[in-house]
Amino acid sequence: MKRRSFVKNSVISTAGLLITKDMFSYKKGPIYGHNEMTFRLDTKWGALNPEKTPVNDCHEMIQDSKGRIVLLTNETKNNIIIYNKSGRLIDTWGSEFPGAHGLTLQQNGKEDFLFITDTNKHQVYKTTIDGKILLTIDPPQDLPAYKNNNKAFVPTETTVLPNGDFYIADGYGAQHVLHYDENGKLKNAFGGRGTADENLDNAHGITVDTRTGTTTLIVTDRNKNCFKRFSLEGKLMEIIQLPGAGVCRPVIKGDYLYAAVLRSPMSVEKSGFVTILNKDNKVVSNIGGTEPIYENGKLKTMAQADKIFAHPHDVCVDDEGSIYVAQWASGKVYPYKLSRV
Repeated sequence: MKRRSFVKNSVISTAGLLITKDMFSYKKGPIYGHNEMTFRLDTKWGALNPEKTPVNDCHEMIQDSKGRIVLLTNETKNNIIIYNKSGRLIDTWGSEFPGAHGLTLQQNGKEDFLFITDTNKHQVYKTTIDGKILLTIDPPQDLPAYKNNNKAFVPTETTVLPNGDFYIADGYGAQHVLHYDENGKLKNAFGGRGTADENLDNAHGITVDTRTGTTTLIVTDRNKNCFKRFSLEGKLMEIIQLPGAGVCRPVIKGDYLYAAVLRSPMSVEKSGFVTILNKDNKVVSNIGGTEPIYENGKLKTMAQADKIFAHPHDVCVDDEGSIYVAQWASGKVYPYKLSRV
């Protein structure tokens, strides 16, 4: 009898603990995502006074070597907005990038640099972390696609190698990926418009991937709902299908690849979510999206499930695993933060 009483009381206590825990979680807000990647959403994290520090489209974000969160917006009153991880404003600068779109961090162990693409000015800039322009890349006149036609060059993203070489993805232009040395001399080009697998259709983003032990490039092919892996020389190696997902740039942190999905389905305005892939390039979580399901090794079509984002355009993953989400054409909202659960 004593044992039965002990078990009964233990069950009641455990149940009470579970109820208390669930209620505690509920008060903090719903949990989004799947499997090992679940998060809580804070829509007020980056909110500032729009009269003093306005945004237009919040395009991309990075974390610098000081741990600060750096936002790029095409609002020329302050193209760059710098936060701490709590969402407090630290600094702003920039008024010369009306088409500010892509933001990439370069670290050399001593100082930080930024690469900024401007889709209106048809240029790419390398700057110091506080805004001094060090290098400007104009449309590459040596390539037939751009000869005597500067407007054919509409760069959306960059990525940088440890030796200083960098790649530009011409995602809104002629769809080439352009390889430059650290001084801005063009070395190679690949991709481009076309119907072959190695061609691109909205090469919106690009990043360096070293997760497999070999350095490769992952390039967005947004209109084809996929990422494509290329060698550093431009040879197509792999296609990562993401049915239903109009993905933006790939962002790698640890063993995972993160990306904002601008729309899902692509025909639906103000849709989208954040997707996370593991080292095997399998989707493990969709934040605000449908659960990733594979049948016979093939990923089923994904879509927005929770209307928590409208046109998410980029993600930044900080050193604690939190995700910051920048959104395009979303009513000039400031970045949101997703904290790991």
